[in-house]
Amino acid sequence: MAADSRIETWAKVLVGYSVAAQPGQTVAIAGGVAAEPLLRACYREVLAAGGLPVMMPVFSGLNADLLGRGSDEQIRFLTALERFQRLEADASIQVMADTNTKALSAVDPSRQSLFQAARRELTEAFMRRAGEGSLHWVLTLYPTDAYAQDAGMATDEYAGFVFGAAKLDEADPIGAWQAQGREQQRLIDWLHGKREIHLVGPETDLRVGIAGRTWINAEGKRNFPDGEIFTSPIETEVNGHVRFSFPVVTAGREVRDIRLRFENGKVVDASAAQDEAFLIGQLDTDEGSRRLGEFAFGTNFGITRFTKNILFDEKIGGTVHMAVGAGYPDTGSDNRSAVHWDMICDLRDGGTVDVDGDAFLRGGRYVV
Repeated sequence: MAADSRIETWAKVLVGYSVAAQPGQTVAIAGGVAAEPLLRACYREVLAAGGLPVMMPVFSGLNADLLGRGSDEQIRFLTALERFQRLEADASIQVMADTNTKALSAVDPSRQSLFQAARRELTEAFMRRAGEGSLHWVLTLYPTDAYAQDAGMATDEYAGFVFGAAKLDEADPIGAWQAQGREQQRLIDWLHGKREIHLVGPETDLRVGIAGRTWINAEGKRNFPDGEIFTSPIETEVNGHVRFSFPVVTAGREVRDIRLRFENGKVVDASAAQDEAFLIGQLDTDEGSRRLGEFAFGTNFGITRFTKNILFDEKIGGTVHMAVGAGYPDTGSDNRSAVHWDMICDLRDGGTVDVDGDAFLRGGRYVV
């Protein structure tokens, strides 16, 4: 991995395209130390762009130590680095590089909720700044043994999967992402002015109000890899029930077979076949955590398999994902929460999506 020339290409795309670093801008570069080759390459690219890089390496397992050993006061403490990355930096490059994805599995869910709640002001400021354009950010993932194991793949095979999903094998990766963006914009243009999405699938019948909301074209500038179009639903106009066919893997936990029932935008009934207590704890974090902050369509048909990592899985072409909790201000949402938790509904085997009564998605393919 360390010698792979695609690491340099990756850094060039993240710095030059995703966050478009400019001379004099401060750029936070944060991530696990396992991603040192990519972190260093990003640092060099920011320097080449005339930016002011601020390196923020993270040791594996620190959050497990904090949540397992720390007092409530220590868990609530907001570090200067956290504040800088979200409140002050002009750009932020975040690299996920876990070496143990189950490090938090034994932590009391209430401790995780406390940690999230204490950072609500940072989450809200981060989303607000991104929406108004004063912060450019991107999140990516470095292939580690742990992620490969979760995906059921050898590390070299998984690295190839990551590079392929990110279009880093293309002769012109930036051009490939721009082409992806044009196709996504075609779907957004069709959705413009529509009022209601009707989602039907296995044990799923859900109606989502979207009138007046803005759709965002995710073309490699916030997530990398990317490949989705998303909005935030009207807070009081989500009704029906949905079953999320893929497990939700987050914070060291694997929550299986999540089922939610909505009335007037709010989750009124929730269950899971595994780790239900964690699910309920997340939904009870605050007033906004039982409402949808995001509704999105996956459009990356280069990602075809479930890997137990939401960065990739939510982009699978032909799937839908939704997030309970904080909405995106630039879509028109005013739902506020410390939580933003994505869940995936696979519609590739017989599922349908109609928008204002017209067919939009059939069996995992867009038909407009």
